[in-house]
Amino acid sequence: MKQTQLRLGEVIKASTTGFTSQCYELYELPPLGSLVKTTEGEIELYAVVYQATTEGLEPGRKPIARGKDEASEEAIFQSSPQLAKLLRSEFSALVVGHREGDKTRQYLPPRPARIHSFVHACTKEEIKTFSQAFGFLNILVNAETETPSDELIAAVLRLMSTTYDDSRAFLIGAGKELAALLGQDYARLKAVLERIKPTDEEF
Repeated sequence: MKQTQLRLGEVIKASTTGFTSQCYELYELPPLGSLVKTTEGEIELYAVVYQATTEGLEPGRKPIARGKDEASEEAIFQSSPQLAKLLRSEFSALVVGHREGDKTRQYLPPRPARIHSFVHACTKEEIKTFSQAFGFLNILVNAETETPSDELIAAVLRLMSTTYDDSRAFLIGAGKELAALLGQDYARLKAVLERIKPTDEEF
């Protein structure tokens, strides 16, 4: 049975290495490390979510506290329904690969995503297909993002592992690839492995 694709939002900023998407619904943000996709013409871009924010629409105008006399957070929005239109939720994603035709490549595409391109959450089948190889880990290991790369790597692998019947085998495979990439930095390697370890067993 084919899974329905969930449209998360659309691209409002793009570069060769990533893009930022504004969500259609406030707080409807994908989890850290999620694999998402968008398009550039005939090319499908795959990216992992590394940062999410919710802030005011107007630059320089910060939200103010409004709940002093309210019984709940929901009551704040009920008494001031215009707030939902004054805030926006956005997420940024790091491009880790692309697909052209029937070929998936785990390196940067020739061009960035287009502004207003729709961004979808990848289905379990797409995540499993993409993660059959670990070439994308090299991009993550060398990424410079607001979220520490070690935390991002761990979040990505934990989420990807849930698409496998044998999640432990997947994580062990990923751990071996990380060992090859981070062999000269044992402290960093150990920190990542501790975050993805499925049990108390050692890799």
